[in-house]
Amino acid sequence: MERRYDFKTIEARWQKKWEEEKTFAAHEGSDKPKYYLLEMFPYPSGKLHMGHVRNYSIGDVLARYKFMKGYEVLHPMGWDSFGLPAENAAIKMGAQPEPWTTSNIANMKTQLQTMGLSYDWDREVATCLPDYYKWTQWIFLQLYKNGLAYKKKAAVNWCPSCATVLANEQVIEGHCERCDSVVEKKSLEQWFFKITDYAQRLLDDLDKLPGWPDKVKTMQHNWIGRSEGVEVNFTTEDGRPIPCFTTRHDTIFGVTYMVLAPEHPMVAELVKGTPQEEAVNAFVKKVQQISTVDRTSGNLEKEGMPIGAFAINPMTGEKVPIWITNYVIMDYGTGAVMGVPAHDGRDFDFATKYGLPIKPVISYDEYVPGEPMPHVVEEDGFMINSGQFDGMHNRKEAMKAIADYMEENGLGKRVINYRLRDWLISRQRYWGAPIPIIYCPKCGEVPVPEKDLPVMLPTDVEFKPTGESPLKTSPTFDEVTCPICGGKAHREMDTMDTFVCSSWYFLRYADAKNDLQAFDKEKTDHWMPVDQYIGGVEHAILHLMYARFFCKALHDFGLVEADEPFTNLLTQGMVLLDGSKMSKTKGNIVSPEVIIEKYGADTARLFILFAAPPERDLEWNDAAVEGCYRFLNRVWRLVGTIMDKCEGQDTALNLDALSAEDKAMRRITHLTVKKVGDDIGKRFNFNTGISAIMEMVNALYAYLEKDTNPAVLHEAAEMLLLIFSPYAPHMCEELWEMMGNNEEIAHHVWPDFDEKAMAQDEVEIVIQTNGKIKDRLTIPAGMSADELTEYIKSYDGFEAILEGKQAVKIIAIPNKLVNIVVK
Repeated sequence: MERRYDFKTIEARWQKKWEEEKTFAAHEGSDKPKYYLLEMFPYPSGKLHMGHVRNYSIGDVLARYKFMKGYEVLHPMGWDSFGLPAENAAIKMGAQPEPWTTSNIANMKTQLQTMGLSYDWDREVATCLPDYYKWTQWIFLQLYKNGLAYKKKAAVNWCPSCATVLANEQVIEGHCERCDSVVEKKSLEQWFFKITDYAQRLLDDLDKLPGWPDKVKTMQHNWIGRSEGVEVNFTTEDGRPIPCFTTRHDTIFGVTYMVLAPEHPMVAELVKGTPQEEAVNAFVKKVQQISTVDRTSGNLEKEGMPIGAFAINPMTGEKVPIWITNYVIMDYGTGAVMGVPAHDGRDFDFATKYGLPIKPVISYDEYVPGEPMPHVVEEDGFMINSGQFDGMHNRKEAMKAIADYMEENGLGKRVINYRLRDWLISRQRYWGAPIPIIYCPKCGEVPVPEKDLPVMLPTDVEFKPTGESPLKTSPTFDEVTCPICGGKAHREMDTMDTFVCSSWYFLRYADAKNDLQAFDKEKTDHWMPVDQYIGGVEHAILHLMYARFFCKALHDFGLVEADEPFTNLLTQGMVLLDGSKMSKTKGNIVSPEVIIEKYGADTARLFILFAAPPERDLEWNDAAVEGCYRFLNRVWRLVGTIMDKCEGQDTALNLDALSAEDKAMRRITHLTVKKVGDDIGKRFNFNTGISAIMEMVNALYAYLEKDTNPAVLHEAAEMLLLIFSPYAPHMCEELWEMMGNNEEIAHHVWPDFDEKAMAQDEVEIVIQTNGKIKDRLTIPAGMSADELTEYIKSYDGFEAILEGKQAVKIIAIPNKLVNIVVK
């Protein structure tokens, strides 16, 4: 055989063969059990990075293993290809986003193919193509028809640099996550999806996802943020209502001030024409520069000011001052919060800072009527200064009694509140799916008829960073005929958030070439839900929450059977260089192309899978890459040597003619087959599986130094290639074929391990007295504890080990140790 491992020729050959023969195409009509494996599809930036290599290598190992385990595997790939980078590139180059995106897709597809990934490329999708976004628009219409899409005026996060709206989740510490510009607040008419209608189901059904990491479920649980409480009917002095949500209505008698979010519409009403108006407006503008995340952070320095107006506590009739602060937001509850400094740590700090009254209504050990409180009291106690509720000492009972009283007297009502807000999908950009709505002076808001989809993106647009959608510069896009009355109308100028496109792509893969519908229900019901989803934990809140919402809504519309999209979720760690995430801006990028060119795809795959468990961050190490390359060469030489040894020899196993060395080698072989299968299929411990393969290779080299059995060698070599093939598919396929096998490994079954071969004839046990090691002994394997005890008693060195002492007790652990308690 060729002694040199020519990875370039080998990898190109097998990639071409897999592509031409459509080796990894999925078939709905198969009688095999289905397995839908999906990695989050990439944005086509033009070049793969090592994070991509890791994500897709993890998925490919699992896909190849499942192919070999007899599953009909759906393993598709596509492109999340709408978005700002393409549009920003268009502005910079004075060109259209489409050719930039298409070129990047072609380049990245070639890069993926050079990695030898087992994708069914016939199911490839790109969200920027009309044959995809036609159906994104169709799904929008289904949501619209079912009351889940609506338009309203709202204060939104505005990035002046990107000139578009950002979701709350896209604002990081007050800055745009894309360009790091300071985010402003702006009031605009915007489209929303009513994800809040699904808040409780999204929360409850997290319990249906045992295959998801607890960390991700906790993040979603916290983001949905369910709270049970009471909406209390505070009023202004002139009787205007200020509903206020609280989860601690047992402290209602301790309210000494009220806080309104600076964005609360009541603020402008209450200060209009007053001496405080200018100062209040300045404070509001200042707060608008702070992100929602920062404003709700416990680390924020709390600031506020009174607006000169007062609220009436409905339970006491007392007048309390109204303040605005930087820590109350309009997006949670009603945007109004009652200040109870005696029993809330944040309120206590704020009241202490600004000299506001602190009134205890729950007793504490040091309580003296009229004396100032030395500290906040948040634990339970009996109620004081609370009118008819004084003396109640059970918080749950007190809250029930007060809520009952409020509802009976029209002072408030029980409500369930969620932190989750409706999903703002409007974007004032070009490179996204146009929202299929028409505005008619006569008929009003009119959905585009389904027969007229897709609403195509025009090409006669100008790209200018003006803050308005580039669609407005198109002379052909705006004017349209109303489908109801036939009169002149105009189109919606916003496009959809790109997360809309990625919230259903997993359904399109099941029926990617369907021109008549988004997907055929029979096909999606066959493949869905996705059995294993793989991607970064940074998508825990946005993409994963939105995909779950879409799946539930489409289930409710009768379009899909599944109401959860992903049964199991693996969130892989980042790839680091010198302790930092690889980043173009930091200049610490390692190019996959360079590594593949120098060492080959199998080396890149092997390193990325061996360096760390998939859920842990991985530190890049050039020496370790070189080590993986050397190991592949070692395997190449090993199999070549075995082929030479076996040439012309009988390789049929005769179990009755095996030597002790033969049995030991077979034991290692079959133990390795079992461990690698378990590490891939059960635990995703790809790194420990590779370690086991390395130990097997070492054992084979050692075995070659002995009087070897060709049948044992041949069996070991074939099993080695089969279990190593998910990691290094190109080299293993080449060697497998060179060994005379006609069927590709990709079509071969995963090898079974032989339980009998794994059994040991003899084992070494440790002999201790009072826990101290005295000797080691090789004995027949499989003795019971009683048999081992008797064996030790008859052992020639037993009396010597006792050293003249008396054996009080013998503790025997089969196949491991014997501890003799002496005195």
